[in-house]
Amino acid sequence: MDLTRTEVTVRRDRRGSAARLGLIAVPVAFFAVFFAYPVAAIVARGLKVDGVWRFGRIGEVLAQSDVRHVLWFTTWQAIVSTALTLLVALPGAYVFARFDFRGKQVLRAVVTVPFVLPTVVVGTAFLALVGRGGLLDELWGVRLDTTVWAILLAHVFFNYAVVVRTVGGLWAQLDPRQEEAARMLGASPLRAWRQVTLPALAPAVAAAALMVFLFTFTSFGVVQILGGPTFSTLEVEIYRQTSEIFDLSTAAVLTLIQFVAVGAILALHAWTVRRRETALRLVDPSVTARRPRGTGQWALLGGVLVTVSVLLLLPLAVLVQRSLDAPGFGYYRALTREDGGVFLVPPIEAIGNSLSYAVAATLIAVVIGGLAAVALTRRDAGRFVRGFDALLMLPLGVSAVTVGFGFLIALDAPPLDLRSSWILVPLAQALVGVPFVVRTMLPVLRAVDVRLREAASVLGASPWRVWREVDLPMVRRALLIAAGFAFAVSLGEFGATVFIARPDNPTLPVAVARLLGRPGELNYGQAMALSTILMVVCAVALLVLERLRTDRTGEF
Repeated sequence: MDLTRTEVTVRRDRRGSAARLGLIAVPVAFFAVFFAYPVAAIVARGLKVDGVWRFGRIGEVLAQSDVRHVLWFTTWQAIVSTALTLLVALPGAYVFARFDFRGKQVLRAVVTVPFVLPTVVVGTAFLALVGRGGLLDELWGVRLDTTVWAILLAHVFFNYAVVVRTVGGLWAQLDPRQEEAARMLGASPLRAWRQVTLPALAPAVAAAALMVFLFTFTSFGVVQILGGPTFSTLEVEIYRQTSEIFDLSTAAVLTLIQFVAVGAILALHAWTVRRRETALRLVDPSVTARRPRGTGQWALLGGVLVTVSVLLLLPLAVLVQRSLDAPGFGYYRALTREDGGVFLVPPIEAIGNSLSYAVAATLIAVVIGGLAAVALTRRDAGRFVRGFDALLMLPLGVSAVTVGFGFLIALDAPPLDLRSSWILVPLAQALVGVPFVVRTMLPVLRAVDVRLREAASVLGASPWRVWREVDLPMVRRALLIAAGFAFAVSLGEFGATVFIARPDNPTLPVAVARLLGRPGELNYGQAMALSTILMVVCAVALLVLERLRTDRTGEF
């Protein structure tokens, strides 16, 4: 009888492994064709001459002083942006974790809005605040555009929610009685926090810092709009070398450098996430939050509210105000007219284009990301499966500019001649949406009691039926949230879309960038109006997600 049970267990494990490999085959094929192949194609085009690899070109590019300056600026601004974001956002993480106050859920959604906004909109909002003719210029004659301060502030604005969500989510689940016990033993509040709470939070702080560093290291839209000709990150320089100078060999070298750096960052991030998952005993967040008590705690809450208002809400409010400067909604009405210049259609059509592309990209991302998340559910998965988990995050850090241009180079011959197909844009956008789907669904899938699956299998259910009748009812809410994040991210994708969106079918971020690139008050006002529309759509999507969210619906 024991032998029979062993055989049944082995067969069930083999069947589960085969099903898991079958599930992961589709995401692997998708990433191989639409990510690895285009990136490899553009690198090969830049470093191959007459069929011979010119790896010596790497040394030649790195020897150029302007390239070294770009590398230095990319690195130090990412370090400073990360430090400033942690400094500003950690008090907010504590407030959301430990305080219970009226309007907390609405404020949480407001804090997260900048993170899902397209970087083009972030750059435009800060341009309206600190640029020529902006609020600071009108009030005090101060301009910060084309300075590094505008870039740093915009990066803090964009990544504030990363720290609040990542660190605050863990902080809310730490048992406060451990710190209280240390204080009863004579430790001061600062010492108790430093020796008890901080070590427990360290993995979450490290994970948040690495994600902020990744997003700022690969910053494109913010630097492109606010940095002017003075400042250039690796991503901006890849775009310039590709689309303006047409120096593919330099672009290929910069892509390889960025790829190596991003790979190292993601490896460190995966390690910190594993520590966060395994090192702590957590409690229900609902029992750790309470109303602020005492002058100090109310002052802290007030300080966080002021920070959110000035840093997060003010740029968005100025953006809306600038879009309404023309009487009678003039800038919005101008969007309905065909200008015959940069656009072949009225700019307002970019709204419909963006929505249709985002819906298609969301469907692709949910299918690919859902299959990957199911395959990655078991923690004892093989090394190949665990490695693929890390690779899924690469599209968040690898140059979207390289991917977009790689699409044009690689997908230009049968059976993958897609350059004239509308599906090209959703495919590029889905690459960025898949990591959000996986990271949202995976923790929830892993929380499903494995004994329920085993019981269904013992009763003869196939892997597909087990998923349909056991997992799906429990993760339906997470699936909807994953789809919402994929939709918001796809809606604002810019780096790859700017290459492959056709002039007669521009997306909202591409239309905003083109309008900002043209002189004239009308073009500037239309850019503000389109950015406001995009911001409202993203904000509505996020508010819907917050109503669906529970405390266990993933990492985002």
